[in-house]
Amino acid sequence: MTLADQLTVTRIVAVPFVVVLFLLDFHGHYWWATSVFVTAMWTDWFDGRVARWTGKSSPLGSLLDPVADKVLVMAALVMLVGEGVCPAWMAAAIIAREFVISGLRLAAIEKGIVIQARDLAKLKTWAQAFAIGFGGYSLSGAWRDDFAWWSMLVAVIFTWASAIDYARAAPQLLRSAEPQGAAAAAAEAAV
Repeated sequence: MTLADQLTVTRIVAVPFVVVLFLLDFHGHYWWATSVFVTAMWTDWFDGRVARWTGKSSPLGSLLDPVADKVLVMAALVMLVGEGVCPAWMAAAIIAREFVISGLRLAAIEKGIVIQARDLAKLKTWAQAFAIGFGGYSLSGAWRDDFAWWSMLVAVIFTWASAIDYARAAPQLLRSAEPQGAAAAAAEAAV
């Protein structure tokens, strides 16, 4: 397991800590939960840099990286909905997009085609992370709730702009991409 893979696993391991820290009732628990979330999300930036810097990427890392991001974001979103910071419709819109695009990628894999992560999807992930950070810190009193609401709306817009970008590009990608081996496709598809 490479260092980049270990950073990815750190995001997965952080999920129960984020959830428990949101649930426990002690002074500053929202601040701690959000800080663990933010720190875990920063490992996403570092693991990509480490993999490129060392030239060591692995199929395990390619598979786990997007899963770790999605699980961490979805868990934090559910906690924010529970605390009344994030409206349920915003969380549902974000989660629905993740399932739709994952389904598109699985359909492409069946044809032996890998749909690479698009630039707008990377921005989407960071918009979600920042919105969740703003939401969590608003619970701790760092700023007003309406700031968290507006940042979450921006994340929803980026999320669906990314989905539209994939939907627009998918027919061309599915027609023109050279089929790849099933193992390579499975390793790359979850990006």
